[in-house]
Amino acid sequence: MIASWFRKVWFRLVTPAFCLSVFATLSLGSQAVAASPDASSEASEAPMNVVVLYADDWRHDTLGVAGNPVVQTPTLDALAGEGMRFTENCVTTSICGVSRACLFTGQWMSSHGCDGFKPFETPWEQTYPGVLRDSGYYVGHVGKWHNGKFPGENYDFGRSYYGRHWFKMPDGSKVHVTQRNENDAMEFLGNRPKDQPFCLTVAFFATHAEDGNPQQFLPQPESMHLYQDVEIPVPANATDESFHRLPEFVANDGNEGRNRYHWRFDTPEKYQIMMKNYYRLATEVDSTCGKILKTLEEQGVLDNTLVIFTTDNGYYHAEHGLADKWYPHQESIRVPLIIRDPRMPADKHGSTNDDFTLSVDLAPTILNAVGAEVPESMQGRDMATLYDVKDASQAKWRDEFFYEHPTIRDKNFIPKSEALVRKD
Repeated sequence: MIASWFRKVWFRLVTPAFCLSVFATLSLGSQAVAASPDASSEASEAPMNVVVLYADDWRHDTLGVAGNPVVQTPTLDALAGEGMRFTENCVTTSICGVSRACLFTGQWMSSHGCDGFKPFETPWEQTYPGVLRDSGYYVGHVGKWHNGKFPGENYDFGRSYYGRHWFKMPDGSKVHVTQRNENDAMEFLGNRPKDQPFCLTVAFFATHAEDGNPQQFLPQPESMHLYQDVEIPVPANATDESFHRLPEFVANDGNEGRNRYHWRFDTPEKYQIMMKNYYRLATEVDSTCGKILKTLEEQGVLDNTLVIFTTDNGYYHAEHGLADKWYPHQESIRVPLIIRDPRMPADKHGSTNDDFTLSVDLAPTILNAVGAEVPESMQGRDMATLYDVKDASQAKWRDEFFYEHPTIRDKNFIPKSEALVRKD
């Protein structure tokens, strides 16, 4: 480990990315230095850390800062004010397991080979956590996995759990999945070696429904006061007419999207109950993100940490008479993305970008940011070009992308879909 760490430090010191990191830190001005001069000085000399806050089943507008008139996400709204928010960020496959494989490998489904919830075929050393660990990083993952058996041996700190909102712990107590995410993230940050850079992926289960539970969304009791007196707007196209405009292979009652619509949204009363609890789960995730960011600040490392917030797929809130995700509608494929990069020029803080950024872009963006080598297998692109860290002359960006989704179970349950996606 010492030899690996030495190589990592040396590699960081001689890369242009590190020089840019130091320059960006110094040019941000006196505000960060005044807050904690010793911590800031130490941070500027250390390799950049990485924290990925990865929520579940949030679409692009499940954020106050994105214009949602109901949901309260003050932490993430503030994070967007300190970084850049990507308004046209999309996933290349809108389902939990495949999308997670895209995140880790930087590859489309057709390349990494996970067409559902099995392990991806890409070698671990070609994933962003694999590259970072091989480069001397202390690497952690807490929460949802959903790519086969959790590969705990590939992490320095690994906790995998999902599927339920409430867990019975060994001592007999019950803990909510988001609180469990928070506890484990705090343990990672509290016990991590202080002489190593670190990478932590916090894979929330919320706001995913608890499949099989008639209540679907089960927030913590202290959140139940939220949204009590709010009427959640119902989408204009949450109608049977809209549903029956879809192709017949989707517009039938055997389709799982329609099935779940009936679980959640097929009466006005049910719609209000489900959406309020969904938004309560979102606010709980926002609160945990706030505690993680506060801990990074207290430890003096926030301003030397690349922080990313995004989600695995979007979500129908009854649009098209559907629920969940899977198909290449905007509600399903567009997801939030906020990047707070210490190298980002100050004039980019609080800005938005409307280029097509993709889930496959995150892995190469992370590795380039810390000066690590990007495997040739990664198909995404470094998003730092979009906030002026990289040479803008090389930043001609995509204006379309290929979307793919496998058949799940059979074509009557979730049929395969493919699309060439453009903004029109």
